[in-house]
Amino acid sequence: MASRVLANMLVKRGYYVTIGETFGASQRGGSVMSHLRVSATSSWSPQIPRGRVDVVIALEPTEGIRVLKDYGSPQVTILSNTRAIRPVGVIAGEQDYPSMEEIRSSAQELASTARFIDATDEAVKLGNPVLGNVIMLGAFSGLGVLPMDKEDFREAILKSISQDKLEINLKAYDIGRRMIRQEEDSTGN
Repeated sequence: MASRVLANMLVKRGYYVTIGETFGASQRGGSVMSHLRVSATSSWSPQIPRGRVDVVIALEPTEGIRVLKDYGSPQVTILSNTRAIRPVGVIAGEQDYPSMEEIRSSAQELASTARFIDATDEAVKLGNPVLGNVIMLGAFSGLGVLPMDKEDFREAILKSISQDKLEINLKAYDIGRRMIRQEEDSTGN
């Protein structure tokens, strides 16, 4: 849903947006990756070429590192949720899950800008962990990478939810914007 809402926000601003998705055995706990290609002048193919991504928005930190490794470029920005989702191999004790310090270090080696927020914990405080996706969209908006604002979000999210869920989604969006400002203040960037 997050990729579709973001795409609708950008289309409203006059951009051409193409969405492509890859599913890594998602029904068995694998990852889902959405590619959004945004252009002011024309449509693009649905898949971002390896080594050419500009921004990674990761809902899970190790997935963000994996995407950076395969798709990143020297100018890439990563915005990642800090909530870990441990794969079966880690749960079974066959693999280790890296520490948050190791993840941050890897992200800083692979990206020009790395931002981390705990979107899931904030979403749980709002009563629904799924709102973490909306918090991440708000945080992305706060980065200022693309022109989009709360009104764009409001119009786009109403295409996906009922009116009675609007206020909690707007609150989650605002929390994401606040969290990214706080994260930037704490890192000095």
